[in-house]
Amino acid sequence: VQLQASGGGLVQAGGSLRLSCQASGRTFSIYSMGWLRQAPGKEREFVASITWSGGSTFYADSVKGRFTISRDNVKNTVYLQMNSLKPEDTAVYYCAAGKSSLLSETRRVDYWGQGTLVTGSS
Repeated sequence: VQLQASGGGLVQAGGSLRLSCQASGRTFSIYSMGWLRQAPGKEREFVASITWSGGSTFYADSVKGRFTISRDNVKNTVYLQMNSLKPEDTAVYYCAAGKSSLLSETRRVDYWGQGTLVTGSS
């Protein structure tokens, strides 16, 4: 499975940004997809994930109500709509996929995409 992420950039605090991640290859082996992020000097942390079939969504408390994850099964693509961005959302965001229903920890991730930098300026 290959994951291609896009959509990062610089945005002012309070602004919005949308990340995309397209999966290719043996996508039938994927149960869920999502995003984790890593800020400078910090460990990689869970942001959001969605199950591929039922569309169940999971969010970190820090992004609930601001971020929305969705999927397009036809395009094999998952999206992360980020609204009301804060400076503390600044991080490299990694697309992830796995055979678990919840990608809350890095050990649950089977496939990684390249990171995309999101910078929320104050």
